[in-house]
Amino acid sequence: MDVHQIKRCLGQMVLLAGPGVLISTFWIGSLLKLTFPYNWDWKTSLLLGALLGATDPVAVVALLKELGASKKMTTIIDGESLMNDGVSVVIFQLFLKMVMGSTSDWGFIIKFLAQNLFGAVGIGVAFGITSVFWLRFVFNDIVVQITVTLSVSYFAYYTAQEWAGVTGILTVMTLGMFFAAFARTAFKGDSYQSLHHFWEMVAYIANTLVFILSGVIIAVGDFSSRKITYEGASWGFLFLLYLYVQLSRCAMVGILYPLLRRFGYGLDWKESIILTWSGLRGAVSLSLALSVKQSSGNSYISSETGTRVAAVLQFLFFTGGIVFLTLVVNGSTTQFLLHLLRMNTLTGTKKRILEYTKFEMMNTAFKAFENLGDDEELGSADWHTVLGHIPSLKKLQGEQVNPHDGCEAGNVDPRNIMDIRIRFLNGVQAAYWEMLDDGRITQGTANVLMQSVDEALDLVSTESLCDWRGLKPCVRFPKYYKFLQSRIIPRKLVSYLIVERLESACYISSAFLRAHRIARQQLHGFLGNSDIASFVINESEVEGEEAKQFLEDVRDSFPQVLNALKTRQVTHYVLNHLNGYIKNLEKVGLLQGKEVSHLHDAVLSDLKKLLRNPPLLTLPNANDLITTNPLLRPL
Repeated sequence: MDVHQIKRCLGQMVLLAGPGVLISTFWIGSLLKLTFPYNWDWKTSLLLGALLGATDPVAVVALLKELGASKKMTTIIDGESLMNDGVSVVIFQLFLKMVMGSTSDWGFIIKFLAQNLFGAVGIGVAFGITSVFWLRFVFNDIVVQITVTLSVSYFAYYTAQEWAGVTGILTVMTLGMFFAAFARTAFKGDSYQSLHHFWEMVAYIANTLVFILSGVIIAVGDFSSRKITYEGASWGFLFLLYLYVQLSRCAMVGILYPLLRRFGYGLDWKESIILTWSGLRGAVSLSLALSVKQSSGNSYISSETGTRVAAVLQFLFFTGGIVFLTLVVNGSTTQFLLHLLRMNTLTGTKKRILEYTKFEMMNTAFKAFENLGDDEELGSADWHTVLGHIPSLKKLQGEQVNPHDGCEAGNVDPRNIMDIRIRFLNGVQAAYWEMLDDGRITQGTANVLMQSVDEALDLVSTESLCDWRGLKPCVRFPKYYKFLQSRIIPRKLVSYLIVERLESACYISSAFLRAHRIARQQLHGFLGNSDIASFVINESEVEGEEAKQFLEDVRDSFPQVLNALKTRQVTHYVLNHLNGYIKNLEKVGLLQGKEVSHLHDAVLSDLKKLLRNPPLLTLPNANDLITTNPLLRPL
């Protein structure tokens, strides 16, 4: 998830994960107590309510992304689940302690909640700071980087859960958000992809194991026991509980809707319906049910709830049933609901761009055929025969359609402008990632630049391109520059005193101009000279005026700074190029084993030295100070 969007939606997530979980827990628990015939006490009913409060929207979020739903919607649902898991576990543990005989006065409740909240968050932040500092000393080693994230996550969970006595899930959630906020650019290129695939596989394996173990335990424990039947009514109570779960979700969203509309990006009635229907239950609920199973030997649980229907077995049965029903019913009908609410339809702009892209795909395919169509060894191939074996290309044949035909320069549709601005800013951000990989910018600079793009993306519907606005505070001469400009202070000493601030500002300005130039070229290459492309390109050029002026001022006043930065950039680029050259020689078989290792280590060693000891301006010596100072020069 995007960090800036998480920050923007944080208020909505906290509402859904805090008061939302409490509303859902008490709603389900109250209905269970009042309508189910098991004679559970309030604590046991609320325990099951808390257990069913954790949502798992993996299937729905994947579907929303596939159908092109708004990124805001997927962020809210995914972020709610992220925080919901931690809060639900805390509430569940509170009621579990009460069921097991702990005191239930308000002092105990407040102390327990505060201890878990602040303790878990504090431990997560502490491990986050440690891991980010650790990653700074790891250079271009994918295995070590993945090992750091895995080991830190495990030790953070173990420290919180076993040593500090607070919820480990909330700790790991805090650690993950800290990583996203402060280690976003620590993983570049192949490292980022490898890390993403690794954790995706770990999550898949963990979810699969939870579902398999839960299914086996439910099958062996519940279905083999006559207690589960309760004269055949338990299945009916399961469907009734499913109805309660949906009603609780509806009540939660309905009660919080006035606040959800005003926080973050806001929420309209269509999005509220999707948010209500996407409250699937999954691995977390099943894991909590298994933890109840593990505690079944406790005298409180076995004696108080085991006289009519074994509460532990019922917990597993109801939890497994609710998970199954929400996945099958809610998950499979979300697409129909999106279609019914017309939330999966493409705008006119996107349809035209899609048709235009299809035409260009056909041209690209034909060029690829021309490159390989004739072969000295095998002869030639027929284009129509090749086309017959590629059914997807048959749908792409047609006339070229400009995605913005009919747009007049003075009357451009605001929705079209918004769409092109988004595409343009996405291109700018992609250029920043490429510059980070090439060594043109540092990790700190990349974070600032990408944050500015995220902020500008929020304003594309109401303002022109404004990603420079977020960079202005970082691009200026220091406040004490005017004092240092006095002729009494030697110019070389002035350069040295403000070099760090100027280096960062120059990095930002040059990267901004380069990224916008690349994005303008890509937009012009894709849309040509259309009016709407020219409109956005003009906005980009206006945005870059201040950055150009700043670099000109630095070039006039402190050319040494720009020279040091350019030296650093060129050195990094040359080393990266050498590294790629070595890999290519290995790929074609001209270098092997020991040779590759020796050359690769030598280049990496130089890269490490460059990053840790970059070219800097040196402090002027005494003679320079005397000769450049007008007061001391006569001496």
